[in-house]
Amino acid sequence: MPHTTQLIFNPMADRGHSGERASDLRAMVADQGGADWHGTEYPAQATEVAARAADNGYTTLVALGGDGTVHEVINGLMRIAPERRPRLAIVPIGSGNDFSFAAGVAANPQEAVRRAFTGSERWVDVALIRDGSGRSEYFCNTCGIGFDAAVNIRTRKVKFFTGFFMYLTATLQTIARNFIAPHMQVQFDGGALDQPILMLTVGNGPREGGGFKTTPAARVDDGLLDFVYISQVSQFRMLQLLPKVMNATHVTEPDVKLGTTTRLRVSADRALPIHIDGELFAPYEANVRAVEIEIVPRAICLVA
Repeated sequence: MPHTTQLIFNPMADRGHSGERASDLRAMVADQGGADWHGTEYPAQATEVAARAADNGYTTLVALGGDGTVHEVINGLMRIAPERRPRLAIVPIGSGNDFSFAAGVAANPQEAVRRAFTGSERWVDVALIRDGSGRSEYFCNTCGIGFDAAVNIRTRKVKFFTGFFMYLTATLQTIARNFIAPHMQVQFDGGALDQPILMLTVGNGPREGGGFKTTPAARVDDGLLDFVYISQVSQFRMLQLLPKVMNATHVTEPDVKLGTTTRLRVSADRALPIHIDGELFAPYEANVRAVEIEIVPRAICLVA
């Protein structure tokens, strides 16, 4: 009898360690009734595979990897009409695993595999970002504009760490380079900003970078986006704020502001670096200066 579950995994996630972890889980998957496996070989292939899932008879997709793998799979699922869209399960074997944390997925891979076949369903939101040229992409966890996108770019040059320590190292390096705040105009539900903003993070989930609690009150199923912004501050002040962001105590700091909305429109006086779910949406050279972000409520049925 054909399998109705497909596992999509990136053997290069977590800098090549995920391939070994996925192999260790094969016997357990077989014990749960089995599934078809599909390893990815190039960027965005998981999106292509997920987009064909319903046509190929699958009712559940299991993303094995980190936030990047989940990001690609969700973008594929969102190409399928809601009434035909397969369910999603996650086995977190990547470096960050921030969305799986937000969604209540078991951190232990063996337990996550078991729940992928036996867990209960819950509906979770995703968000959609569009740039000024009309290019669009979905994200499930966070979008970083400005400073934390510059940190994301910097992580690609960190050679000796993975996960949280990779992001911490890149954050310290970005602070040392004295990132200058773009002047942004931001419109959101019930308000607007027109000022230099060092960092603007939009969260469907509460944390990014393997543990930085940027939008700690965010929930993946409340139909809202949380956002946090920091005005231009000194390098020393950023160093003071860094441990507070890790512990979610930055929310009471006078130079940190938070809010909730269903939509944001952002424009700036210069090119904006932007990441979504840790994937680079806009490097500097793309010269993206305006984006629109909106919540898509109850978009994915998650098995967790």
